[in-house]
Amino acid sequence: MMGTPRLDIRLRIDFGPTASIGPGKVALLEHIDRVGSLSQAARELGLSYRRAWQLLDDLNHSFTEPVASASVGGAGGGGVQLNAFGKALIAAYRDVEHAALDETRLRFTALMRNVEPEKGLRSRLRRLLSRRAPKSRKAPGARSRSVL
Repeated sequence: MMGTPRLDIRLRIDFGPTASIGPGKVALLEHIDRVGSLSQAARELGLSYRRAWQLLDDLNHSFTEPVASASVGGAGGGGVQLNAFGKALIAAYRDVEHAALDETRLRFTALMRNVEPEKGLRSRLRRLLSRRAPKSRKAPGARSRSVL
């Protein structure tokens, strides 16, 4: 038996058609700020280094000011540091996220009694389990072989 359904949100903010920020990019920035390394942040989030680099590069090119700067490796190793704009972006996102979650809970808590989490799970499982594996396609003119 499942417990009480949890009311949560996932917020994505679009800054026009080519720039956006959401929970994944914010988590990456927060990890970079904490550990000072893109590769370590990627490992902690379960991302490949390439994917983490793409997300950071996208953020750095989405605004007139970059969110982070990298230092070249050497005796002490390289690293990535968030600048003031990157930290302000995290803070603004988290402020809006908390306000949206508070408002969501205020407006939807009374409606939560109508949610049937087990029923939804059961119907999803039934759909998944009832799907059949696709039939293999034979090349035109191929004959089937019987095995005895």
